[in-house]
Amino acid sequence: MAKITAFRTLDIRFPTSTEKHGSDAMNPDPDYSAAYLTLETDDPKLTGHSLVFTIGRGNDLQCNSIAQLAETVIGEEVGTLEKRIGQIGRDLVRDSQIRWLGPEKGIPHMAAGGVINALWDLICKKNNKPLWKQLADMSPEELVELIDFRHISDAITPAEALAILRSAQANKKVNEDLLLQKGLPAYTTTPGWLGYSDETMIRLAKEAMAEGFELIKMKVGRSLENDIHRLELIRKTIGKDIKLACDANQVWDVEEAIRWIKAISHVDLFWVEEPTSPDDILGHATIAKAIAPTRVATGEHVHNRIMFKQMLQAGSMSFLQLDATRTAGINENVAIIVMAAKFGVPVCPHAGGVGLCEMVAHLAMFDSVAVTGHHDRRVVEFVDHLHEHFVIPTQIRNANYVAPLVPGAGAEIKQQSLIDYDYNTGSVWKSRK
Repeated sequence: MAKITAFRTLDIRFPTSTEKHGSDAMNPDPDYSAAYLTLETDDPKLTGHSLVFTIGRGNDLQCNSIAQLAETVIGEEVGTLEKRIGQIGRDLVRDSQIRWLGPEKGIPHMAAGGVINALWDLICKKNNKPLWKQLADMSPEELVELIDFRHISDAITPAEALAILRSAQANKKVNEDLLLQKGLPAYTTTPGWLGYSDETMIRLAKEAMAEGFELIKMKVGRSLENDIHRLELIRKTIGKDIKLACDANQVWDVEEAIRWIKAISHVDLFWVEEPTSPDDILGHATIAKAIAPTRVATGEHVHNRIMFKQMLQAGSMSFLQLDATRTAGINENVAIIVMAAKFGVPVCPHAGGVGLCEMVAHLAMFDSVAVTGHHDRRVVEFVDHLHEHFVIPTQIRNANYVAPLVPGAGAEIKQQSLIDYDYNTGSVWKSRK
């Protein structure tokens, strides 16, 4: 029986700031980066991989935090991980000395997710399944055991979660067949970065339309005058039938958000994303009420299931945008998906970055097969950056995510890319320092 024998962390960064990829009102010069973890076993053919997404500086701090927690899983038997992963996840999140640095939030919480996701990568490879299939094939009882109900049982109980998952059992086969045939609808942010010129924005929007995307998202929030110009130009380019969303990346205060959104809503916005601080649960609810019928989407920076619980209870969002690496990994995201199902809020995951499309697609596909099924309110973000560096890269066909069939959780980066983009030793960064 294979055992986990060692781990390795790497500070991997991609110089995306040079072309303004990823630029928005809050983050003008991101270098898409991965605090990367490899779990090694005594079987040289079996390794577990994960990453925590950052945008450059601080990646080394995230690697150090991951290392603190990865130490605790040395010696775990791969064959028993599947039965223990719920408890292991709770133990990692509840490590009292590390937790003190930021209870279920920030660097240590994301580090716990990095370790948990690498363990899931091992489970998937042992069972010869992609993550979405691994989760969908688990029984409702096994899925409920993954969930940490502490601090959320006032919103959803184990019995309620079990009932939601059991009710989906009858349609699993049909849902899986439909996923394999058609995939999941994607939307694109590729044309929308604030640092792009009008010419680049228009060219990419036309390309997105030609590829079949029916929702395009634009970054806003730095200048109202420029936002109106860009949104009117993009609406003219794409016509009335393509949905248009915008993303402020948390830059506004509550009253400012309301004024700004009303000033740009004439372009028929499908949603406004992250209109204020991700920590401001009641602020989001106030904005959502004031800007209706324009809707609020948020979640990529929400720390944990407890904050999501409160946002759902307060009516802070119409679309829940979970992230693959912000919370404590797959276990906590299963909790969030099931909780969102109870409240009737569609999960429309955040992606882009580096590896987020590859990772989050599995969570959305699990939801589509084994929780809420296929429905027309789900759409998954896609950004066409850096997929070539992954062992199992995201595939989009007819503006739909194609279900991956290769075993794993999606985060494994090619060895040559790990060598070239290592911030400390890689050739890409040596030439820039």
